Amino acid sequence: MKTELQTSSQHNMEAPTPRRNNFTIFLGAFKPFFTNAKSATGFTIFLIFLFIAIFAPLIAPYEPSAAIYLPNLSPTADHWFGTTNTGQDIYSQFIFSARNTMIVGFGAGILSTIIGLIFGVVGGYRGGLTDSILSFVTNLFLVMPGLALLIVIQAYMTASTPFVTGLIIALTGWAWGARVFRSQTMTLANRDFISAARMSGMSSFRIMLTQICPNMMSIIAGNIMFATLGAILAEAGLAFLGFQDINSISWGTMLYWASNNAALIRGAWWWFIPPGLGIGLVGLSLVLMNFAVDQITNPRLKGQKRRKKHGRKTARA
Repeated sequence: MKTELQTSSQHNMEAPTPRRNNFTIFLGAFKPFFTNAKSATGFTIFLIFLFIAIFAPLIAPYEPSAAIYLPNLSPTADHWFGTTNTGQDIYSQFIFSARNTMIVGFGAGILSTIIGLIFGVVGGYRGGLTDSILSFVTNLFLVMPGLALLIVIQAYMTASTPFVTGLIIALTGWAWGARVFRSQTMTLANRDFISAARMSGMSSFRIMLTQICPNMMSIIAGNIMFATLGAILAEAGLAFLGFQDINSISWGTMLYWASNNAALIRGAWWWFIPPGLGIGLVGLSLVLMNFAVDQITNPRLKGQKRRKKHGRKTARA
Protein backbone atom coordinates (compact mmCIF):
# COMPACT_ATOMS: atom_id res chain seq x y z
CA MET A 1 0.00 0.00 0.00
CA LYS A 2 2.83 2.29 0.94
CA THR A 3 4.60 1.57 -2.34
CA GLU A 4 1.47 2.45 -4.37
CA LEU A 5 1.12 5.77 -2.51
CA GLN A 6 4.76 6.64 -3.21
CA THR A 7 4.36 5.78 -6.88
CA SER A 8 1.22 7.88 -7.21
CA SER A 9 2.84 10.81 -5.43
CA GLN A 10 5.84 10.62 -7.77
CA HIS A 11 3.51 10.71 -10.78
CA ASN A 12 1.74 13.74 -9.35
CA MET A 13 5.04 15.56 -8.81
CA GLU A 14 6.14 15.03 -12.40
CA ALA A 15 5.51 18.03 -14.62
CA PRO A 16 3.15 17.43 -17.56
CA THR A 17 4.77 17.18 -20.95
CA PRO A 18 4.35 20.59 -22.66
CA ARG A 19 2.56 20.60 -25.98
CA ARG A 20 4.32 22.06 -28.97
CA ASN A 21 2.52 25.19 -30.08
CA ASN A 22 2.25 26.35 -33.66
CA PHE A 23 5.11 28.84 -33.29
CA THR A 24 7.47 26.09 -32.10
CA ILE A 25 6.47 23.89 -35.03
CA PHE A 26 7.00 26.84 -37.40
CA LEU A 27 10.50 27.46 -36.03
CA GLY A 28 11.29 23.75 -36.23
CA ALA A 29 10.34 23.70 -39.92
CA PHE A 30 12.86 26.46 -40.64
CA LYS A 31 15.62 24.86 -38.58
CA PRO A 32 17.65 23.83 -41.69
CA PHE A 33 18.15 27.53 -42.50
CA PHE A 34 20.29 27.77 -39.35
CA THR A 35 21.78 24.27 -38.98
CA ASN A 36 22.99 23.87 -42.58
CA ALA A 37 26.20 25.90 -43.03
CA LYS A 38 25.49 26.78 -46.68
CA SER A 39 21.89 27.77 -46.05
CA ALA A 40 22.80 29.73 -42.92
CA THR A 41 25.33 31.75 -44.94
CA GLY A 42 22.83 32.43 -47.70
CA PHE A 43 20.07 33.28 -45.22
CA THR A 44 22.35 35.74 -43.40
CA ILE A 45 23.29 37.49 -46.65
CA PHE A 46 19.63 37.60 -47.67
CA LEU A 47 18.55 39.09 -44.31
CA ILE A 48 21.20 41.80 -44.62
CA PHE A 49 19.89 42.88 -48.03
CA LEU A 50 16.29 42.56 -46.84
CA PHE A 51 17.10 44.86 -43.92
CA ILE A 52 18.73 47.33 -46.32
CA ALA A 53 15.72 47.22 -48.65
CA ILE A 54 13.18 47.80 -45.86
CA PHE A 55 15.04 50.59 -44.08
CA ALA A 56 16.64 52.22 -47.13
CA PRO A 57 15.40 55.78 -46.32
CA LEU A 58 16.88 55.50 -42.82
CA ILE A 59 20.20 53.93 -43.86
CA ALA A 60 21.02 56.11 -46.89
CA PRO A 61 22.71 59.32 -45.70
CA TYR A 62 21.79 61.39 -48.76
CA GLU A 63 19.16 61.69 -51.45
CA PRO A 64 20.28 59.28 -54.21
CA SER A 65 19.46 61.61 -57.10
CA ALA A 66 20.83 64.80 -55.52
CA ALA A 67 23.76 66.03 -57.67
CA ILE A 68 25.09 68.56 -55.18
CA TYR A 69 28.43 67.09 -54.11
CA LEU A 70 31.93 67.19 -55.58
CA PRO A 71 32.08 64.97 -58.70
CA ASN A 72 34.31 61.91 -59.18
CA LEU A 73 35.29 61.56 -55.54
CA SER A 74 36.89 58.30 -54.42
CA PRO A 75 35.53 56.71 -51.21
CA THR A 76 35.81 59.01 -48.18
CA ALA A 77 34.34 59.19 -44.68
CA ASP A 78 31.49 61.37 -45.97
CA HIS A 79 30.89 59.35 -49.15
CA TRP A 80 31.64 55.68 -48.47
CA PHE A 81 31.38 54.63 -52.14
CA GLY A 82 32.50 57.93 -53.62
CA THR A 83 30.47 60.09 -56.00
CA THR A 84 29.50 59.99 -59.65
CA ASN A 85 30.72 62.38 -62.34
CA THR A 86 27.66 64.55 -61.61
CA GLY A 87 28.20 64.61 -57.84
CA GLN A 88 25.67 61.98 -56.70
CA ASP A 89 26.41 59.83 -53.67
CA ILE A 90 26.97 56.24 -54.88
CA TYR A 91 26.40 54.66 -51.45
CA SER A 92 22.90 56.19 -51.25
CA GLN A 93 22.17 55.00 -54.79
CA PHE A 94 23.34 51.49 -53.84
CA ILE A 95 21.02 51.38 -50.79
CA PHE A 96 17.90 52.53 -52.67
CA SER A 97 18.77 50.31 -55.64
CA ALA A 98 18.76 47.28 -53.31
CA ARG A 99 15.12 47.99 -52.44
CA ASN A 100 13.97 48.35 -56.06
CA THR A 101 15.99 45.39 -57.33
CA MET A 102 14.71 43.02 -54.63
CA ILE A 103 11.10 44.12 -55.09
CA VAL A 104 11.38 43.63 -58.84
CA GLY A 105 13.19 40.29 -58.49
CA PHE A 106 10.88 38.69 -55.94
CA GLY A 107 7.75 40.19 -57.47
CA ALA A 108 8.64 38.82 -60.91
CA GLY A 109 9.77 35.47 -59.46
CA ILE A 110 6.57 34.92 -57.47
CA LEU A 111 4.29 36.13 -60.27
CA SER A 112 5.96 33.94 -62.91
CA THR A 113 5.72 30.93 -60.56
CA ILE A 114 1.99 31.55 -60.00
CA ILE A 115 1.36 31.76 -63.75
CA GLY A 116 3.42 28.62 -64.33
CA LEU A 117 1.48 26.80 -61.59
CA ILE A 118 -1.86 27.70 -63.15
CA PHE A 119 -0.86 26.51 -66.60
CA GLY A 120 1.10 23.47 -65.43
CA VAL A 121 -1.16 22.11 -62.68
CA VAL A 122 -4.46 22.72 -64.46
CA GLY A 123 -3.20 21.24 -67.73
CA GLY A 124 -1.51 18.27 -66.09
CA TYR A 125 -4.50 17.40 -63.91
CA ARG A 126 -7.38 18.00 -66.32
CA GLY A 127 -5.72 16.57 -69.44
CA GLY A 128 -7.59 16.34 -72.74
CA LEU A 129 -8.46 19.51 -74.63
CA THR A 130 -7.61 21.75 -71.67
CA ASP A 131 -4.10 20.33 -71.49
CA SER A 132 -3.67 20.63 -75.26
CA ILE A 133 -4.59 24.33 -75.28
CA LEU A 134 -2.49 25.22 -72.23
CA SER A 135 0.46 23.19 -73.53
CA PHE A 136 0.26 24.96 -76.89
CA VAL A 137 0.44 28.38 -75.19
CA THR A 138 3.29 27.17 -72.96
CA ASN A 139 5.24 25.80 -75.93
CA LEU A 140 4.67 29.06 -77.77
CA PHE A 141 6.36 31.01 -74.98
CA LEU A 142 9.10 28.39 -74.73
CA VAL A 143 10.25 28.77 -78.34
CA MET A 144 10.26 32.57 -78.17
CA PRO A 145 13.74 33.99 -77.50
CA GLY A 146 13.33 35.50 -74.04
CA LEU A 147 15.94 38.25 -74.14
CA ALA A 148 15.03 39.35 -77.66
CA LEU A 149 11.33 39.46 -76.69
CA LEU A 150 12.12 41.56 -73.61
CA ILE A 151 14.22 43.98 -75.66
CA VAL A 152 11.51 44.40 -78.30
CA ILE A 153 8.79 45.04 -75.70
CA GLN A 154 10.98 47.47 -73.78
CA ALA A 155 11.93 49.32 -76.95
CA TYR A 156 8.25 50.09 -77.67
CA MET A 157 7.59 51.37 -74.14
CA THR A 158 8.18 55.06 -73.57
CA ALA A 159 8.15 55.10 -69.75
CA SER A 160 9.58 51.82 -68.56
CA THR A 161 10.50 51.58 -64.88
CA PRO A 162 12.10 48.69 -62.96
CA PHE A 163 8.62 47.62 -61.80
CA VAL A 164 7.23 47.57 -65.33
CA THR A 165 10.33 45.62 -66.37
CA GLY A 166 9.65 43.10 -63.58
CA LEU A 167 6.07 42.65 -64.79
CA ILE A 168 7.23 42.03 -68.35
CA ILE A 169 9.85 39.54 -67.13
CA ALA A 170 7.18 37.63 -65.19
CA LEU A 171 4.75 37.55 -68.13
CA THR A 172 7.43 36.24 -70.50
CA GLY A 173 9.41 33.92 -68.23
CA TRP A 174 6.87 31.51 -66.72
CA ALA A 175 6.89 28.78 -69.37
CA TRP A 176 9.86 26.71 -68.13
CA GLY A 177 8.32 26.39 -64.69
CA ALA A 178 4.95 25.45 -66.20
CA ARG A 179 6.50 22.48 -68.00
CA VAL A 180 8.06 21.20 -64.78
CA PHE A 181 4.81 21.67 -62.85
CA ARG A 182 2.82 19.90 -65.54
CA SER A 183 5.06 16.82 -65.58
CA GLN A 184 5.04 16.60 -61.79
CA THR A 185 1.25 17.00 -61.67
CA MET A 186 0.80 14.17 -64.17
CA THR A 187 2.82 11.85 -61.91
CA LEU A 188 0.74 12.84 -58.86
CA ALA A 189 -2.67 12.73 -60.58
CA ASN A 190 -2.77 8.91 -60.60
CA ARG A 191 -1.68 8.41 -56.99
CA ASP A 192 -3.98 6.67 -54.51
CA PHE A 193 -4.53 9.73 -52.32
CA ILE A 194 -5.74 11.73 -55.35
CA SER A 195 -8.16 8.92 -56.27
CA ALA A 196 -9.43 8.87 -52.68
CA ALA A 197 -9.95 12.65 -52.79
CA ARG A 198 -11.98 12.30 -56.00
CA MET A 199 -14.12 9.52 -54.51
CA SER A 200 -14.81 11.66 -51.45
CA GLY A 201 -16.44 14.27 -53.69
CA MET A 202 -13.67 16.86 -53.48
CA SER A 203 -13.75 19.37 -56.33
CA SER A 204 -10.96 19.53 -58.91
CA PHE A 205 -9.94 23.01 -57.78
CA ARG A 206 -9.66 21.88 -54.17
CA ILE A 207 -7.67 18.78 -55.13
CA MET A 208 -5.20 20.87 -57.11
CA LEU A 209 -4.91 23.44 -54.32
CA THR A 210 -4.80 21.21 -51.23
CA GLN A 211 -3.48 17.88 -52.53
CA ILE A 212 -1.23 18.46 -55.54
CA CYS A 213 0.44 21.82 -54.83
CA PRO A 214 1.55 20.94 -51.25
CA ASN A 215 3.27 17.84 -52.64
CA MET A 216 5.27 20.03 -55.02
CA MET A 217 6.51 22.55 -52.45
CA SER A 218 10.16 21.69 -53.06
CA ILE A 219 9.79 22.35 -56.79
CA ILE A 220 7.68 25.47 -56.23
CA ALA A 221 10.16 26.97 -53.75
CA GLY A 222 13.10 26.14 -55.99
CA ASN A 223 11.33 27.72 -58.97
CA ILE A 224 10.69 30.91 -56.98
CA MET A 225 14.35 31.09 -55.99
CA PHE A 226 15.74 30.69 -59.49
CA ALA A 227 12.98 32.74 -61.15
CA THR A 228 13.84 35.57 -58.76
CA LEU A 229 17.52 35.25 -59.61
CA GLY A 230 16.70 35.25 -63.32
CA ALA A 231 14.48 38.32 -62.92
CA ILE A 232 17.19 40.24 -61.06
CA LEU A 233 19.75 39.42 -63.74
CA ALA A 234 17.30 40.22 -66.57
CA GLU A 235 16.34 43.58 -65.04
CA ALA A 236 19.98 44.50 -64.49
CA GLY A 237 20.87 43.43 -68.03
CA LEU A 238 18.05 45.42 -69.64
CA ALA A 239 18.87 48.50 -67.56
CA PHE A 240 22.56 48.16 -68.41
CA LEU A 241 21.69 48.08 -72.11
CA GLY A 242 19.53 51.19 -71.67
CA PHE A 243 16.14 49.57 -72.33
CA GLN A 244 14.41 51.13 -69.34
CA ASP A 245 14.20 54.58 -67.79
CA ILE A 246 17.85 55.46 -67.21
CA ASN A 247 16.86 57.95 -64.50
CA SER A 248 15.31 55.22 -62.35
CA ILE A 249 17.28 53.81 -59.43
CA SER A 250 18.45 50.21 -59.65
CA TRP A 251 21.72 48.33 -59.73
CA GLY A 252 21.29 47.94 -63.48
CA THR A 253 21.02 51.70 -64.09
CA MET A 254 24.05 52.26 -61.84
CA LEU A 255 26.03 49.94 -64.12
CA TYR A 256 24.61 51.76 -67.16
CA TRP A 257 25.85 55.16 -66.00
CA ALA A 258 29.19 53.72 -64.89
CA SER A 259 29.69 52.21 -68.34
CA ASN A 260 28.58 55.35 -70.20
CA ASN A 261 30.99 57.48 -68.20
CA ALA A 262 33.94 55.09 -68.72
CA ALA A 263 34.31 54.30 -65.01
CA LEU A 264 36.33 51.17 -65.79
CA ILE A 265 38.77 53.03 -68.04
CA ARG A 266 39.19 55.87 -65.54
CA GLY A 267 39.74 53.40 -62.69
CA ALA A 268 36.63 54.50 -60.79
CA TRP A 269 36.10 51.02 -59.32
CA TRP A 270 33.88 52.40 -56.54
CA TRP A 271 31.19 53.12 -59.14
CA PHE A 272 30.74 49.74 -60.86
CA ILE A 273 31.90 47.21 -58.22
CA PRO A 274 29.17 47.86 -55.57
CA PRO A 275 26.16 47.21 -57.87
CA GLY A 276 27.86 44.19 -59.46
CA LEU A 277 28.76 42.83 -56.04
CA GLY A 278 25.21 43.41 -54.80
CA ILE A 279 23.71 41.43 -57.69
CA GLY A 280 26.21 38.63 -57.14
CA LEU A 281 25.61 38.40 -53.37
CA VAL A 282 21.81 38.35 -53.66
CA GLY A 283 22.06 35.64 -56.31
CA LEU A 284 24.47 33.66 -54.12
CA SER A 285 22.12 33.91 -51.13
CA LEU A 286 19.22 32.50 -53.17
CA VAL A 287 21.31 29.58 -54.43
CA LEU A 288 22.57 28.74 -50.94
CA MET A 289 19.11 28.99 -49.35
CA ASN A 290 17.83 26.44 -51.84
CA PHE A 291 19.78 23.77 -49.92
CA ALA A 292 17.57 24.40 -46.88
CA VAL A 293 14.42 24.42 -49.00
CA ASP A 294 15.31 20.96 -50.35
CA GLN A 295 15.99 19.70 -46.85
CA ILE A 296 12.67 21.03 -45.51
CA THR A 297 10.45 19.74 -48.31
CA ASN A 298 12.26 16.54 -49.31
CA PRO A 299 11.67 13.66 -46.84
CA ARG A 300 14.53 11.63 -48.37
CA LEU A 301 17.09 14.26 -47.40
CA LYS A 302 15.71 14.27 -43.85
CA GLY A 303 16.09 10.50 -43.69
CA GLN A 304 19.66 10.70 -44.99
CA LYS A 305 20.53 13.28 -42.35
CA ARG A 306 19.08 11.10 -39.57
CA ARG A 307 21.03 8.07 -40.81
CA LYS A 308 24.27 10.10 -40.89
CA LYS A 309 23.72 11.24 -37.30
CA HIS A 310 22.92 7.71 -36.18
CA GLY A 311 26.07 6.44 -37.92
CA ARG A 312 28.22 9.03 -36.16
CA LYS A 313 26.76 8.13 -32.75
CA THR A 314 27.34 4.44 -33.41
CA ALA A 315 30.94 5.07 -34.47
CA ARG A 316 31.60 7.12 -31.31
CA ALA A 317 30.08 4.38 -29.14
